[in-house]
Amino acid sequence: MAVVDKAVAGGGEAQQPEPQPEPAAEASTFAELGVCRELVEACDAMGWKQPTKIQAGAIPHALQGRDVIGLGQTGSGKTGAFALPIIQALLEHRQPFFACIMSPTRELAIQIAEQFEALGSAIGLVCSVLVGGVDRMQQVLSIAKRPHIVVGTPGRLLDHLKDTKGFSLTKVKYLVLDEADKLLNLEFKESLDDILKVIPKERRTYLFSATMTKKVSKLQRACLRNPVKVEVSSKYSTVDTLKQEWYFVPADYKDCYLVHVLNELPGSMIMIFVRTCESTRLLALTLRNLGFKALSISGQMSQDKRLGALNKFKAKDFNILICTDVASRGLDIQGVDVVMNYDIPMNSKDYVHRVGRTARAGQSGYAVSFVNQYEAEWFKLIEQLLGREIPDRKVDMDEILILREHISDSKRIALTKLREDGGHKKRRKAAEDDDDEEEEAPRGHRQKSRSFKKSSRR
Repeated sequence: MAVVDKAVAGGGEAQQPEPQPEPAAEASTFAELGVCRELVEACDAMGWKQPTKIQAGAIPHALQGRDVIGLGQTGSGKTGAFALPIIQALLEHRQPFFACIMSPTRELAIQIAEQFEALGSAIGLVCSVLVGGVDRMQQVLSIAKRPHIVVGTPGRLLDHLKDTKGFSLTKVKYLVLDEADKLLNLEFKESLDDILKVIPKERRTYLFSATMTKKVSKLQRACLRNPVKVEVSSKYSTVDTLKQEWYFVPADYKDCYLVHVLNELPGSMIMIFVRTCESTRLLALTLRNLGFKALSISGQMSQDKRLGALNKFKAKDFNILICTDVASRGLDIQGVDVVMNYDIPMNSKDYVHRVGRTARAGQSGYAVSFVNQYEAEWFKLIEQLLGREIPDRKVDMDEILILREHISDSKRIALTKLREDGGHKKRRKAAEDDDDEEEEAPRGHRQKSRSFKKSSRR
């Protein structure tokens, strides 16, 4: 693990020469890092027995009042690395709107808030979550309680800063950008710049991510002051406990390869990533028709439905979750055994975030990608990013072809249902209702599918 001091000022000053990496202090307990007794007890209650590498590297500098850029593999404990110093500072200087944490996705914002609330439960910490897809009046009532911590996505946070009476971040002491490389992209530029204008420059700023840009201009927008950079992995890497493989598949047979691999992994908790919202539902319906317990999550669903789908997956009511990259960043879902890239991401960094949903916190995991003739070049870029070749797997084509007819029937039934639901204009509502239903196919067809699924494994 390397800790590097970097002078990157918000006023446009020249970048200072970068010192050589220095080893970070090792610590076997949170108390050794300087964490106070109340929070050590909170960590024990959460099952955090010893700090992770990113926590050991970042927390001492944060407690000393330094700005921090934290780069660590997904699942390495980054939320704790910024939450513990903020809560400890709050204990010394209690005030409302003490810290603002921004994330690029709603689900990650909710997850961050849950960790803050769990760590601060014994000290009366109040947290408010401001994300889209949720009734704004509920959020206004939450703001009226004058929370210590505000967690949100940039768009909804800015909406409340403009429209909600009495809401201000002019006294914020801490600003955190989680998944900072995503927040610093053009997609969030306007909202982020507007928020930074109303947050005081005299504050502590933390940037954390599994992948991070080194462009000084982007870091300057966040107004970091002489930050320390804590890096516990190479710039883009995956954990050693993750097994990665790929299949080269003709585009017309991708569904067959997918079902073949699913049949080899009965009972596993699986996340399947696709490129579009429409694909999530079509694939979920197709797999359900084949007897698999699959559900979907995408940006076309309301926030309540998205959270409902995640909760059903976490509770293992369904063991297959089909999703877009809305679920690729930061989400900590316990027990995910396998990540499948049904569609190869066009942005290589998204691969790192996707496969990081498994093999978390020292556990093992498996990631498999289905690469067709149109995606081979993208996959090569992923290997270049990781600095390694990912081994490919072969399969007997006869095993694939035996699946084709039945999968085609199931997909045809799924497409018929999508058309019956009214096509694109009604698809959002249908996506919301879909995960509450099991009637995508006639009952007899589903029973037949289940027996086919079992027989195909023999």
